[in-house]
Amino acid sequence: MAASFASKCSRVGRSLLGGLGNSISGLQNTANEIVGNNVWSQQQRTFIQMRTVLKVVDNSGAKKVMCIQALKGKKGARLGDTIVASVKEAMPNGKVKKGKVVYGVVVRAAMQRGRCDGSEVKFDDNAVVLVDKQGQPIGTRVFGPVPHELRQKKHVKILTLAKHIA
Repeated sequence: MAASFASKCSRVGRSLLGGLGNSISGLQNTANEIVGNNVWSQQQRTFIQMRTVLKVVDNSGAKKVMCIQALKGKKGARLGDTIVASVKEAMPNGKVKKGKVVYGVVVRAAMQRGRCDGSEVKFDDNAVVLVDKQGQPIGTRVFGPVPHELRQKKHVKILTLAKHIA
């Protein structure tokens, strides 16, 4: 967008200002460099795979977990998939302690996912809710937005604990 704006400015500048076209084209080159650098500085959004650090968004006591294995799919986990994770940071008096291996359901993923109505959903961070082997949440509250695609994956209990469903 900045490049198209700069090109429009250069055309207008050349037609109105005549001899000052060189300074306007310098502005265009600067705008192109800014846009080009912005594209390269963005982080690549991929599947949640081994060694991905995720934020825990329930009150189970864990703060951050690292994915050990995605239980479904070869590439990795997406929204609603279950993962096996190791607790990396935990609160001192929580239900889950540091170093414990737990199961978790991915409730927010930075990788975009298409919906059936044609829209796409993606979040700023990767987040997980800790569950037991039967799929019941360990915590009693879920913080932040949770996508409604969890209903299709049979995680209705997580949706009932969440305040905001996206």
